[in-house]
Amino acid sequence: MIEYKERLYWILQISVWSIYALLQSAVFSIMASDLSWSRIVFFVAEALICFLVTHVFRLFIKKWRWLSLPLPKVVPRVMLSVIFMGLVVYFLRVPVSYALSLQVVEKDAFQIEQIIGYSAFYIFLLFLWSVFYFTYHYIERYNKSLRYEASRIESELSNLKAQLNPHFIFNALNSIRALVDENPEKAKLAITQLSNILRNSLSFGKKGLTRFDEELNIVKDYLGLESIRFEERLKTEFDIHPDSGRFLVPPFMIQTLVENGVKHGVSKLKEGGLIQLRTTVTDNRLKIQIRNSGHLVNGMRKSDSGVGLRNTIKRLRLLYGDEASFSIVNENSNFVKTEIIIPQTAQR
Repeated sequence: MIEYKERLYWILQISVWSIYALLQSAVFSIMASDLSWSRIVFFVAEALICFLVTHVFRLFIKKWRWLSLPLPKVVPRVMLSVIFMGLVVYFLRVPVSYALSLQVVEKDAFQIEQIIGYSAFYIFLLFLWSVFYFTYHYIERYNKSLRYEASRIESELSNLKAQLNPHFIFNALNSIRALVDENPEKAKLAITQLSNILRNSLSFGKKGLTRFDEELNIVKDYLGLESIRFEERLKTEFDIHPDSGRFLVPPFMIQTLVENGVKHGVSKLKEGGLIQLRTTVTDNRLKIQIRNSGHLVNGMRKSDSGVGLRNTIKRLRLLYGDEASFSIVNENSNFVKTEIIIPQTAQR
């Protein structure tokens, strides 16, 4: 996708400024009727200057992440930039004009009227380029949000089916019923945990992203309920970086991966096993590692359809593009490691 976008950019960039040089030559030929080779070279050089200036501008747009800013913040930045670029293009074309002997009077190039007149033309030209560039990316981002919304709904249905299917609720309620007489306090806690999962599942459709802390609470509630059923067979460990809470993650993403670890790892082992959740923060990127006892067979979990993993990969790609990564591997003969790396996004 990125290679296609990069190729499209270069095709459009080269085409637009080549057409500009041709149009300039054609218009001058019609208006003046004495189009010389030096004038043609000047128009080509002028188009090349515009090409280079706009390309450098694009690099700064990407570096400063202007495409992620709201429109009210982008407009003044773009306006100031095109004014500056218009002046830069004008003063870069002056030595070309002198070199080709097209500037008769040297002082004319630095007259205020001439600077303002020509610069205004370049400012308008560069403004059109900026409008096209930002419009293309805003439309693409809007289409991406639509695709993500469709994927999120699909993932929501899949997660709700996995989390709230009758079998899960039946097991949870049976475990709670067994605790009512034996350990009432623990039964109350289990009811609260189930209630939290139900409540978050029902509100899932309203959230595009959720705070990591909220997702972590869902994971702990889920593992708390499963620990009632598995008892000593399920062990859990948490090693959470203190800065993890400032990151946003797709709802139920971590919980789904933890559930996969329990369902296709720990539950398959007679002696049970370990679920370990660890996070680290480096360079404004959150690394989430989920380790579980078990083993992948041919790169997939045994008896795993892969729906949850495919949805996770798709949601990460739509949300973060190539800035996020996902992997699941056999760490050794006894453990499977699932790792997600996501960038920091603005709080919503």
